[in-house]
Amino acid sequence: MNFDRWASVVRAALGLCVVWLAGCTTYVQTQVTAFSDWQGSDATRTYAFARTPDQQNSIEQSTYETLVANELAKNAFRQVPEASAHYRVELAYSIRSDLMTVRQPVYYDPWPMYGPYGRPYWGPYGAWGPFGPWGPGYVDQTYPVYSHALQIRIIDRSTGREAYKVTAMNSAGEPSLIGAMPYLVRSALADFPLGNGTVRTVKIPLGPSGGTSNEASASVGANERSVAPGGVATAKAVE
Repeated sequence: MNFDRWASVVRAALGLCVVWLAGCTTYVQTQVTAFSDWQGSDATRTYAFARTPDQQNSIEQSTYETLVANELAKNAFRQVPEASAHYRVELAYSIRSDLMTVRQPVYYDPWPMYGPYGRPYWGPYGAWGPFGPWGPGYVDQTYPVYSHALQIRIIDRSTGREAYKVTAMNSAGEPSLIGAMPYLVRSALADFPLGNGTVRTVKIPLGPSGGTSNEASASVGANERSVAPGGVATAKAVE
């Protein structure tokens, strides 16, 4: 399954747990999926970025490569000229828009409106409104939802073997991919390398510069990871 098709499947699920709508949370929640056949050592962690024809001469691509390079450096990777690189690093990214409908209650307002002669006016349904005195009615509110995705592939240049592939996806009420990218990058490369077939949720506090904040990290469950504000996730020991 190619990246675009895989992303279209996952974004439907992410639409059910939007984390940035209406400023209702203090962290960004990203779903991370990793496939790993990592056999590298610190001595061989040299790489160069590879670009598709559409990514050549792209300022946007260069911006995202800088973010990824900064995180890779925290995991002992060194960017070198392509001819001397042990790995080739490929980036794919996308943003898709969807609509999410939420059913919200509409409660009875006990205070009447007053007509032009000072008499209370309750409307055609009487004092209780259209839903009666026993509870609210409901209306459907539709919101735009934007799903952001980043995929990072690390490939052994000498053999063409895919050593690591990680995909990070989150949803927001904001359409900006560059605003989401720092969170996607940090989430994707936290605790590198993850085990093969790992699926987990990473939470990073909202803040400037891609999650830098004075807030405490959010609590996490067994399949979740919280990245410290402005800090680096503690990497597992690797061979």
